[in-house]
Amino acid sequence: MNVPSNLKYTKDHEWVSIDGDIATVGITDFAQGELGDIVYVEVETLDETLEKDEVFGTVEAVKTVSDLLLPLSGEIVEFNEKLETEPEIVNSDAFGEGWMVKIKFTNPTEVEELLDDEAYKKIIGG
Repeated sequence: MNVPSNLKYTKDHEWVSIDGDIATVGITDFAQGELGDIVYVEVETLDETLEKDEVFGTVEAVKTVSDLLLPLSGEIVEFNEKLETEPEIVNSDAFGEGWMVKIKFTNPTEVEELLDDEAYKKIIGG
């Protein structure tokens, strides 16, 4: 199971990469594996400001639809438009080209509440 040590994680199987006050968010390799073949990613919250743990979109797989929860409070400033035509990128490159949104986060203390790779591995039994 791929769990890069340079990222932060949530108990809801999302990863977060921090660059200044911008956080890039996607779902983990574990999550995409559990979901199976991803056929659609929907994010209708672009340019909206949401609170941590609010639903910012959904990911649809062949068998199920799963809510995407915002790991940090802030404004969604970018959506990975590649996912509109190639949602399967999430399956093949969850931690790279399969990113979902970028957030301009407003509460830096929330970053400290995210899990590191070791804590996340314990959640997924790694």
